[in-house]
Amino acid sequence: MSKKTMDRSSLKTQRAARTFTRRTLLQTAAATGAIAAAGPFVINSKALSSSGEVKVFAWAGYFSDTMMADFEKKTGIKGTRVEFGSNEEQMNTVKANQGKGFDLIMPTIDRVPQYVEEGLLQPLDDSKVNFDNVIGGNLSGSDGGGGKVGGKRYVAPTDWGTEALTYNMEKAPLTYGTASYGDMWNPDYAGKVTCRGHSGLVGIGLYLQDAGKLPHTMREAFADEKKMVANYDIILAFATKAKPSIAQFWSNENEAQGAFRTNGVVIGQTWDSTGARLWDEGLPIRYVAPKEGALAWIEGFGMLSGAENIEEANAFINWYYTPEVGAMYASETKINSTVKGADALLPEFNKKFFAAAYPGDALDKLWSWPIQDAWFISKRNEYAEKFLAA
Repeated sequence: MSKKTMDRSSLKTQRAARTFTRRTLLQTAAATGAIAAAGPFVINSKALSSSGEVKVFAWAGYFSDTMMADFEKKTGIKGTRVEFGSNEEQMNTVKANQGKGFDLIMPTIDRVPQYVEEGLLQPLDDSKVNFDNVIGGNLSGSDGGGGKVGGKRYVAPTDWGTEALTYNMEKAPLTYGTASYGDMWNPDYAGKVTCRGHSGLVGIGLYLQDAGKLPHTMREAFADEKKMVANYDIILAFATKAKPSIAQFWSNENEAQGAFRTNGVVIGQTWDSTGARLWDEGLPIRYVAPKEGALAWIEGFGMLSGAENIEEANAFINWYYTPEVGAMYASETKINSTVKGADALLPEFNKKFFAAAYPGDALDKLWSWPIQDAWFISKRNEYAEKFLAA
């Protein structure tokens, strides 16, 4: 790993990451020098003597063939990976199979209560999972975000990331502090914008909220249906008028990257991994948090109610909760790992990207996704469909 001295901006960002407590997403994998050494990696011997298989329903691109081979080599357990591209696809598949067919899934924390309400997840056994190997802020942050329901933990947090502004620094340059979700609707970028339907509306909402044009805060809209409708009617009117600016909507990582690679997009609201991967390929693409706050999320492993390979699933989680695997995961996905010690093993690019994406007070302004109840998801999907069809 490079020993180059980081510039003052990078050090400032990393100091902020180490002390960040807002939404308890502190001590990220890219904040170097702040993580204690991880404890020993232990696999329950029962896992090695039972079925010897674990089935994981994972986000596309999160567990490469190399990583799955590493798991099998270290544990003797065969890992089967099936991929999905969105929370909606994950939920629909799990519901259709009534919580069976896989052992582990990877919901975002804000969606966990819905899985629990529908009987699709079972609580994790704290005595079987090496939670001591998880960065404290990520673990406690997941509690308030839905990782615990009724006092029981249902998710082992794996990573955190954001959705903010990805831009072509030559054709749509942005500067932290003035960069805003509203920049996407600059007439200069007409026909060259990308966003996701439902989260694009949230970005517009935060922009309008900052401008004093909404009757309620966006957080209130997630908790009260009347307030949600009052806000979203205004948001949808803005979005409909701005629709001609959209070159392409995206719903998964490949589509978001493709918008910039092949469809002429110069600015958009995407996941951090989109901006990072395009930059890492040598394209003039960068990613930055807007002044309204980057949309932040935590993901994790959840044990399905119909899981058949429980000990093997615990072994998979504990394999992930080692510094080497956490770093491998962060390096390949360009997402922040929750594992202690992974930061020390990260390539220099990850640190450079983190410093550029979250300079200054960006970490203090992260806007964590509130819990999305079933009624909210239903209503937000109605508005998203109207946006897409406008």
